[in-house]
This record gives sequence, C-alpha cells and structure tokens, in this order.
Amino acid sequence: MAILKSLTNLLEKNKIKHEVIDHKKVYTALDSAETQHIKPQEVVKALVMKINPRKYVLALIPANKNLDKKKFLKEVNKWLKKEGEKAVKSVEFAKEAWMKKNLKGKIGATIPFGSLSKMSTFIDRSLLRQKNLIINTGDYQKSIKLATKKFLELEEMVKGAFSEAKKKKKKVKKKKRK
Repeated sequence: MAILKSLTNLLEKNKIKHEVIDHKKVYTALDSAETQHIKPQEVVKALVMKINPRKYVLALIPANKNLDKKKFLKEVNKWLKKEGEKAVKSVEFAKEAWMKKNLKGKIGATIPFGSLSKMSTFIDRSLLRQKNLIINTGDYQKSIKLATKKFLELEEMVKGAFSEAKKKKKKVKKKKRK
C-alpha cells in the first residue's frame, strides 16, 4: 500500500517539505524508531480515543511513552469546557472494528491528522520539543519526516501534558526445584 492520498494532497497543497522514509514492516511506533535508528521521542504514536458514545479524538504522544488516561481526561474536559460541551467521566481506546469502518489506512498506522478524519487532535507537549517528527502514513512500511513547526502549522491541535514514561516490566523470579 502507498501513502494515503489525502495525506499526500495535504502536504503538497500546503507546500510542506517532507521526506518519505521506506522501512521494514513495523506495527508499533517504538518498532518504527528502532528500525529507522532514530530517537523514539521523535516518532509520533497516534492513538484514537473515544470520549463519548459518538465522539472520537486523536491523542499524539512520543513512541517511548504511554498515554496517562487521567491526565488526558483532564485535558479533554478543559477543551470540552472551552467548546461549551459537557465534561466526560472517562476516555477509552477506540475499538478496532470502529477504526476499520471509519478511518483510512491500516490499523496501527493511523495518520496524525485528525482533520483528515474529522476528529480533534491533542498533542503531548513533549513532542513539541523535537525539531523534526516522524509520522505514520497509513502504511506499515512508510513514514514521513517533517519539521515539527510545519506539522503544527498544518493541524490545529490542543496542546497538553498527558504522556508518561513506559513502566518497566518486573522480572518474574523462577522458583528453584528441590
């Protein structure tokens, strides 16, 4: 599969300088960083979040972090208040079936432009510290590198702090046999 046409059109229409990167097939943002030998904090992980029964948004965080749902809920509710809408009690990850039906591109390769899917976009402030970002293209074998400044010019985003360091997995001790 090639890069989504809507993404290519958006970048070309706005004369955004970008670099298409071909790489081995990967299914996660962290694998994308490892495959391309780049810092994971430069790779955008695009998460589709359900905030009420009929409203979905994108949450953009670095590949080396996890979403902090409590912090994200606070950011969503601040935004909803500004929009004149009611606060929500929880946020959850969108179901794969909904994503297949409503989003272009492959599951897990969601493009970070909510405007192309008629969703609001939230970006974690830690991504804003990067000079360049690597984004999904809707395909598992292609990414795009573009200047963070240009990315922000293209998409109206809600800025907030809602990521957390990945937790290290505890090693399980094996019992010795007698």
